[in-house]
Amino acid sequence: MTYPLDGFDAIHASPPCQGYSVMRNLPWLKNKEYPLMIQPVRELCIASGLPYVIENVMGARYRAGMEHGIERGAYWLCGTMFGLPFYRHRLFESNVYWLKPMHPKHVRRIRAKAHRGSDVVQSGITAWSANANDAHGHASKGVALVRQAMGIDWMTGAELSQAIPPAYTLHVGDFLMRAVRPPAP
Repeated sequence: MTYPLDGFDAIHASPPCQGYSVMRNLPWLKNKEYPLMIQPVRELCIASGLPYVIENVMGARYRAGMEHGIERGAYWLCGTMFGLPFYRHRLFESNVYWLKPMHPKHVRRIRAKAHRGSDVVQSGITAWSANANDAHGHASKGVALVRQAMGIDWMTGAELSQAIPPAYTLHVGDFLMRAVRPPAP
């Protein structure tokens, strides 16, 4: 039997997160249907026999069972773990052993008028939302700050709000690569 993943050495999957996000409970999104793809992706990854990692939002911990287990572990990462000026917690489930960095205590709060799901980028004492636009719909200073903080300078604010910070992927990818090509003794 062949699998659609034949020929690959490892898998890094990021199924759509909207169905697992707490944001789906907002009044204007409450009745919207989103695909729940983590379980089928997990089954495909397990069937492949390859080292894998699946990334998603924190809500997937309960809604998709991305919990610690004997066969797989799920750990979360935050921007502060990499010295980045934002809080963006994301889960990474994997069948390979990996370590997460120490998580510094969050020292700032999301602004009172910002919605709870906003990631926070700190500049002095002000927090900026990745989705902030000016009155004409153009990217605001907040988008520039998020681009700089994440190291992604080509995305729009909407794209940045969905992006996995490259530092997270690099960190988890390093452990995935060790599973594919173990270090020489």
